[in-house]
Amino acid sequence: MKAEASVSGTEMPAVGRSVGTVGIALLVAVGLGYVVLIAVGRLLSPADYAIFMTFWGVVFGVGATLAPLEQETSRQAALAAVHGQRAGATVLRTVAVGAAAAAVFGLLILVPAMNERLFSGYGALAVVAGVAGVAFAPQYGVRGLLMGQHRVRFYGGLIVAEAGLRLVLLGAVVLAVVTGLVPVVGVVPAAITVAVGSFAWLLFVRPATTAVDRHIPGERWSGVTQRVVVLMASAGLTATVITGYPAMVRLLAGGDLTPLGALFAALMILRFPLLLMSPLQAMAVPLVVRLSHSDDGRHRLRVLLAQGIVGSILIAAVGAVLGALVGPWGVRFLLGPRYHVDAWAAGGLLASSVLLTAIQLLCAVLIARTQVHRVLLTWAVIAATSAVVLVAWPATPLVRAVLGLVLAPALGLGVAVACVLRHDAGPSRLPHGSDEAPEGGR
Repeated sequence: MKAEASVSGTEMPAVGRSVGTVGIALLVAVGLGYVVLIAVGRLLSPADYAIFMTFWGVVFGVGATLAPLEQETSRQAALAAVHGQRAGATVLRTVAVGAAAAAVFGLLILVPAMNERLFSGYGALAVVAGVAGVAFAPQYGVRGLLMGQHRVRFYGGLIVAEAGLRLVLLGAVVLAVVTGLVPVVGVVPAAITVAVGSFAWLLFVRPATTAVDRHIPGERWSGVTQRVVVLMASAGLTATVITGYPAMVRLLAGGDLTPLGALFAALMILRFPLLLMSPLQAMAVPLVVRLSHSDDGRHRLRVLLAQGIVGSILIAAVGAVLGALVGPWGVRFLLGPRYHVDAWAAGGLLASSVLLTAIQLLCAVLIARTQVHRVLLTWAVIAATSAVVLVAWPATPLVRAVLGLVLAPALGLGVAVACVLRHDAGPSRLPHGSDEAPEGGR
């Protein structure tokens, strides 16, 4: 017991420092990303910015879809370290499956009809987006290996390097314009600066791969592929209404580029509630697990959920009013007078961000209960509803774009609430002797 207490006492401050390091790195990276987006918006016309944001949505939609690769490689590296071994071929196969999926998508957007629908004459963007998307697979693999080895400083360095590299290259492009080397900052050069950031992992390959031995036999390709594809499917559904939404709008609704550029600018600015999600989800999952192991805890959890649901609806309503009042001014202030967004649209976008934040917290509850199939159902309903509204709602593309991002999360919140409140079996109800075990215990 003394040894246990000693280990716990020494490890807890280290865990706190690790969380702080990663949190600071994420905040810095997000800040640098916002600087890039605002700077590009200032440099491009609203119409060209709509194309750029579509490209951004494609690249980071693919990136978000591949994000489970980080969790998988981190789990494999940590498990190997516990047994005093290196991670084997399974890590490499995990990354390869993700890269192959990204490559297939990259080929799909090269199809002329889809290319034109997304990028409106900037055909080269499909190639740039495809290459950047594939590069995200090893990026997440390296991140996962670093985290699995608990090399947190390198992990934080990679996160910051990715965002910082984009900003440095964009600055170089602007300098080239100022000095007359190139006439203007165009969509394609701006897109290339974004794509290059996806290769920041090359700077961290050596410290990451010290824990990998490709000669160690791994899981069969079929098993790796099945698991990774299921994880990516869930992440991909989420990406369609968060990081990849501008691409969804261009693909399914189309519309005049100038107002869409302003709308995408507003969407970028008014998505700030979602920035809170990583730390909130990290806190929510262990809290749910702790509360779910006693009758009193389950009662407290139900009270917290009820308060959270009602509070989210009220905050969304307040957000709609606040967004309508401040949103149009904020867009003009940050990106310039060329960007005009209607008050009703700004209000809807901010309200939708609040609803999506609430949904992600409810999904954290489901994840804590290992009810991942319900998470998949929730995001499938949201993605399908958004797609139907974008394609079939009898209104202009701009109205459809806003409604797709309001109605889908509203319905999704109802589905998430229903999934959370269902009392059928899960570890939260059967903490002892349950057939359903957390993933790490299987």
